[in-house]
Amino acid sequence: MRNKAILLVEDNESDVELTKRAFKKSRISNPLVVVRNGREACDYLFGTGMYFERSVADLPALILLDLKLPVMSGLDVLRRIRADPRTRAAIVIVLTSSDAAPDISAAYDIGVNSFLRKPVDYEKFSALVEQVGLYWLITNIGPPSDYP
Repeated sequence: MRNKAILLVEDNESDVELTKRAFKKSRISNPLVVVRNGREACDYLFGTGMYFERSVADLPALILLDLKLPVMSGLDVLRRIRADPRTRAAIVIVLTSSDAAPDISAAYDIGVNSFLRKPVDYEKFSALVEQVGLYWLITNIGPPSDYP
């Protein structure tokens, strides 16, 4: 999983830069692909729009998904991911500023792998990113590349 991309679905430029710095500090070397809204995330994952030449079989190592996105919400993106057999097993982590119970419940009902609230403090955010990288990219055994 170390060479596969990480898909960051985030519309806030400050949060994108913070995530990039945290990955660099944590020595996570996976390429980071950033998309700015839910439609772009679906285009990337399903090889449509500006990503029409991308192979859908090449799933990201993990998807970091914000909930509050323009064009299509994070929950709608998660629904699309879980509804398609090609992406159903993708590792999706909601990384958002929301800690609202309805958002958490909805994400787990749809099938998110993990729900994380973004810390405001950079050091805490950086530590969270390092833990995410260690667990999901190193420790966790994801589905084989030919699954399902």
